[in-house]
Amino acid sequence: MIIDWILKKFFKDIKTDPIIGLTDVKVREILNRDDPNTLTPSKTIPEWIKFCKQMFGGFAFLLWIGAVLCFTSYGITVATYHGEVPNDNLWLGVALTVVVVITGCFSYYQEAKSSRIMDSCKNLVPQQAIVIRNGESKSVRIEDLVVGDIVDIKFGDRVPADIRILEAHGFKVDNSSLTGESEPQTRTKEITHENPLETKNLAFLNTFAVEDTAKGIVIHKGDRSVMGRIANLASGLLTVKAPISKEITHFIHIITRGGPFTLI
Repeated sequence: MIIDWILKKFFKDIKTDPIIGLTDVKVREILNRDDPNTLTPSKTIPEWIKFCKQMFGGFAFLLWIGAVLCFTSYGITVATYHGEVPNDNLWLGVALTVVVVITGCFSYYQEAKSSRIMDSCKNLVPQQAIVIRNGESKSVRIEDLVVGDIVDIKFGDRVPADIRILEAHGFKVDNSSLTGESEPQTRTKEITHENPLETKNLAFLNTFAVEDTAKGIVIHKGDRSVMGRIANLASGLLTVKAPISKEITHFIHIITRGGPFTLI
């Protein structure tokens, strides 16, 4: 069959065997040549920058301007007024300052809490995969998987890389994180579609096995996987402000420029 011929050619090209798997020598050679089986993390924003954005960004900046104007007005009044000086501007400036500080700290705490929850979820994902090397089944770190590795996947496992199905016994995967499909998708060794996302003989990195077992060969990993390419495309997109954000920024600029004139 054409499918068997394609597989045999693929096995020959990457020097692997569907039964014995890769040798340790070949694995070391590939690991020295290729990047590990991980997704390149997106650039993280330093915590002090996040805190400053919450404390001085958006409406907070406008409130700071208001507080400064209140304190300035109070100071001018103290310097020029002879008699008992009203404290209205002073207390208004203090109130604005307290509101900005409390709001900024609370917003930063909520953002940091959400980030910690997301980071803790990463630790819940198993970081081991069952592979066949030198004819023996062994557990290895997902980061150490290489193209050509023969992997065994069972119910509940995370698919450790983009794999071509070699054997399947009622095997189904949850592709909702990748394609949005809510129903489990059957996987077999037969090619059913020209589109890689539609064919049933491929399973993709970070999808989950929800039924039975399968054996497959790693064809793409890390940033070269479908999930890795989507992540790289998403991180490369320019951040576009929403219309309401643009209007708020424009309003803040107007108030900021007009503030000194109101003081005069």
